[in-house]
Amino acid sequence: MAKDDEQVTRRGALECMAWAAGGLVWTVSGGIPTSRLLGVGEAHAATPGFSFVQMSDTHVGYNKEANPDVTATLREAIAKVNGLQTRPAFVLHTGDVTHLSQAGSHEVAVDVLKTLKVDHMHAVPGEHDLANDGYARWKDLWGRQTGEKGWVSFDQGGVHFVGLNNVSERSGKLGALGTEQLEWLEKDLSTRSASTPIVVFAHVPLWSVYPDWGWATADSERAMTALKKFGSVTVLNGHIHQTLQKVEGKVAFHTASSTAFPQPAPGSTAAPGPMTVPADKLKSVLGVTQVNFVPNKGPLAIVDHSLAT
Repeated sequence: MAKDDEQVTRRGALECMAWAAGGLVWTVSGGIPTSRLLGVGEAHAATPGFSFVQMSDTHVGYNKEANPDVTATLREAIAKVNGLQTRPAFVLHTGDVTHLSQAGSHEVAVDVLKTLKVDHMHAVPGEHDLANDGYARWKDLWGRQTGEKGWVSFDQGGVHFVGLNNVSERSGKLGALGTEQLEWLEKDLSTRSASTPIVVFAHVPLWSVYPDWGWATADSERAMTALKKFGSVTVLNGHIHQTLQKVEGKVAFHTASSTAFPQPAPGSTAAPGPMTVPADKLKSVLGVTQVNFVPNKGPLAIVDHSLAT
């Protein structure tokens, strides 16, 4: 999608990064999605429209050094969501519900996530959800909301939501959507007017964050071409366990953090993976993030607030 000179440099990524976990609460009013810190600024939340929460990379089943109890930090994030004065309409989970689909992890995830005080949750798969034949179990649990193939579209409050699966098919290290899904996406979007606000959510970023680590989607350019006609497009991803943002024309890209553990900044180490910090610092790198998005008015403004505060 992006040319080499448009890709995020390590320095640029570090400058625009805010570590966070838990989720973002998005409010849609007048067709414009905006987002704010979970549990903060509620006095200003009583506006017409609706809100939803993005969560990502909960990695239920992980118990290594980077976070021996990911369920506990997930519960903290859920408590923040449930504490919102304005109840979110739903949750978008952008993948890696479980860690390597370990035995019983999907069931634990369901038990914990069902404590969210929302009407429903839409989840797209992450590559960890497909491991060890876990995709069959994932379909059983989440396919009714997202569809058996892991992609879905729905409308709410004048906004069109599209969930994509870019982990079932791969292109080397990179995520991929595949011809069938791209044709479905093009058909789905063809019936929408250019004035319809669009929110796209998927696991692997749809922009080239760091292809050497697989932090990109190989055939995202075709998807972005289908989205080009729309005046307001918000693309939400997970996978990289840190908050990065990019605005390209009328498209605002945002990657969410994990509720489980952080990963290193793009290119800062030899390879990605769970990043261990001192135990007393863990909550300072797992937190929640406030994001303000005004279409066509510049990039996302990101402020991180850790679970330590």
